[in-house]
Amino acid sequence: MSTRLYIGTQGFSYPDWIGVFFPPGSKQEHYLPFYVNVFDSVELDTTFYHPPKASVVRSWARHTPETFRFAAKVPQRITHDARLSQMGEHLGDFFKALEPLGPRLGPLLVQMPAEFTRDEDTAGLLDRFLSVKPAQARLAIEFRHASWQQPATVDLLRKHGVALAWTEWRTLPRYAQVTTDFLYLRWLGDRREIAKYDRVQIDRGDSFDSWVGELNCVMAEVREVYGYFNNHWAGHSPASANEMKRRLGLAPVEPRDWWPQRELF
Repeated sequence: MSTRLYIGTQGFSYPDWIGVFFPPGSKQEHYLPFYVNVFDSVELDTTFYHPPKASVVRSWARHTPETFRFAAKVPQRITHDARLSQMGEHLGDFFKALEPLGPRLGPLLVQMPAEFTRDEDTAGLLDRFLSVKPAQARLAIEFRHASWQQPATVDLLRKHGVALAWTEWRTLPRYAQVTTDFLYLRWLGDRREIAKYDRVQIDRGDSFDSWVGELNCVMAEVREVYGYFNNHWAGHSPASANEMKRRLGLAPVEPRDWWPQRELF
C-alpha cells in the first residue's frame, strides 16, 4: 500500500510569521495563497469557534488546488459545550457547510476536553454520536485524558472507522493505535511556554526520533497520514512541519524560495 503523507500546521493566520515564513509586507488575504506553495494541508482552527460562512469556505476552495487538504476542527459547541450529547444533527450541518471544498476536505477532528473522562456513560455517549455521523465524513477523535487509553476505546473506534488521534500534549502519554485506514497526528506543546511564533525555541530532536520510529512501524497499514504542528510545540510550526517532512523522506519546501525578488505586497 502506498501511503500519502500530508504534513502541515495548525492554522495559518499568524502575524508573527511575517518576514519569517510569509514575505515581508504580507496581509491576511495573502496568507493562504502563499501557504499552499509550501504545504499541501492545514488544520483549520477557526472552525472550532464557529462554523464557517459559505463565502469563506468558497474562498478557501478558490485559493487552493484540488490536491490540497483541509482538516477541520469540529465546533466547540459539539465537543466542549454539549460533550457530544444529541449533536448528530449539528455535526451533519457542519459537514455540509464544508462541502464546497469538494475533494479538498480531509478529516474532521473531534477534539475533546481534558475533563471528558471515560466511564460507561461517556463511552455510550461516544458510541451513539459516532453512530449518526455523516456517511461520507472521516473523523479523528482526540482524547486528552488517559482513561480513554485502553483496548475498549480502540475497539469502539474501529467499529465506526474513526481514527484515534496520536497527540503530543503536556504530560499525556502518547497512545499510538491504528483504528482505521488513516492516521491523524497532532503536536501541541504547552501554551504557557512560548509567546512569540517567529522561530524555533525548543529542541525537539528526541521527540522527532520517537515519532518517526513509531510511524515507520505502522505506515504500511494506512492509506493516508495527516499531521499538524502547533506553534507552541517548538516555537514556529512551519519549521517543525518541514523538519518532519525531511525525517519522513519528503522534500521540504523552503518558504523563502517563494518570496518575490522584491517586495510586492
